[in-house]
This record gives sequence, structure tokens and C-alpha cells, in this order.
Amino acid sequence: MSDLTKYAQTRAARDPEFAEGLETGYTDFKVGALLRQAREKAGLTQDQVAERLATKKSAISRIEKSAGSIRFSTLERYAQAIGWQLSLELHPPRKSPNPLRSPR
Repeated sequence: MSDLTKYAQTRAARDPEFAEGLETGYTDFKVGALLRQAREKAGLTQDQVAERLATKKSAISRIEKSAGSIRFSTLERYAQAIGWQLSLELHPPRKSPNPLRSPR
């Protein structure tokens, strides 16, 4: 089980609103969580990323909490700011409608 899945399950257990919108909001949440994880692996704080992007820490926090309507160009700039490379992958949808269920 991935760290992301563990986090989602833990948060869903303690936050009913999060659990209710998990299925529909999972993609947005996953993007934001992946951004946060990448930033942390790069050893940077939200303040440092904000400074590199000439924005406020609150904007970085917002992106990492729910990146649903984020522009691709913003994702590219974020990746550059943390010293990472952005890649896009397309694939057929998973067969399981439950985003927390592990593939078999």
C-alpha cells in the first residue's frame, strides 16, 4: 500500500466530508499530495518554493491541498522550482471504481 493510499484512508476515517468526496475528488487530491511529496523529497519548504515562484506560501499550500484546477504551465513551473522534471502519462482507466483499492 502506498503512502498516499495510507494517508487517504487515515484522513477519510477521521474526516467525514473528505470521505464523502473522496471518489470524486481523489484525482485532485492525488495531484496535490504528489506535489507535496515531491517538494518534501527535494528538501524544500513551502516558503522556499513560494520564493522561487515569486508567490506566497498560501498559494503553494492551496496547490498542495487541492490541485484540481491547476494549469499545466503551473505544474511545469512548480516542478522546475523544486528541481524536478514533470512528465505526463496517459493510460486507460482502471477497472476498479474505488481509487483506494489496490490493483491485483
